[in-house]
Amino acid sequence: MGKNRQAAASRKKERMADRADRHELYEASVQEPEAEMDFVEETFRELRGREPLSLREDFCGTGNSSCEWVRRHPEHTAVGVDIDPEVLDWGRENHLPRLDESARKRIQLIEGDVLDTSTEPMDVVLGMNFSYYLFRTREELRRYFEVARENLVDDGILFLDAFGGYEGFREMEEATEYDDFTYVWDQDSYDPITGHMTCRIHFRFPDGSSLDDAFVYHWRMWTLPEIQELLHEAGYSKVTVYWEGTDEETGEGDGEFRPAEHGEADAGWIAYVVAEK
Repeated sequence: MGKNRQAAASRKKERMADRADRHELYEASVQEPEAEMDFVEETFRELRGREPLSLREDFCGTGNSSCEWVRRHPEHTAVGVDIDPEVLDWGRENHLPRLDESARKRIQLIEGDVLDTSTEPMDVVLGMNFSYYLFRTREELRRYFEVARENLVDDGILFLDAFGGYEGFREMEEATEYDDFTYVWDQDSYDPITGHMTCRIHFRFPDGSSLDDAFVYHWRMWTLPEIQELLHEAGYSKVTVYWEGTDEETGEGDGEFRPAEHGEADAGWIAYVVAEK
């Protein structure tokens, strides 16, 4: 067999999962930095009557949201903090080169523990993608909220997201189809006594191959009352839950989040929690 035919045969045998990049798949299926930054800007403006300029993204991963932030305005600055050097390096190699020179000068990705990494006080601190669920005791989570508050300017705001609903406590898998892959959210285990849970993300491909355990999370399933109580204990002056509206035609979320004191007992929901210093 000639070299060209051998190479073609080798490529044919290679599975789609072998060529897949887990970070690209994650960003395509999980993250919506444009909508997230829209919410941050609009909410901050409504609450503070001014434009937010500086942002710290905790648990930033590849720094996708930080890059979206500096891309938006020539005065925006961002700092991303994450403990995992591998994901930070991926962001430096794949996201930063896509920014223009000015934007690259206004973003910094730092390898460090969010509990121990101090930065200049920021207008906004982000704790998105439920990453703070990794703190599994009240003391740990309250400490994180205190540290986040210390890294805010006097009128700064901490933005969090949260998820729940009665299906949030089930051991179950949910698959979502995309053009070239299937995203699988796997709530692998949940302990009702401790509140500890393990969640996994898998990716499956049309050729039958799969990328299992692309991401694995060992969390505590925090509820909104607990989160709000701990934020108040950490010293925030006001905490507001922003609940997602419902599309009347589909019965699904409409992507519009508004302040709410009461929610619906849905099977699954995602909300924003906005904590004002």
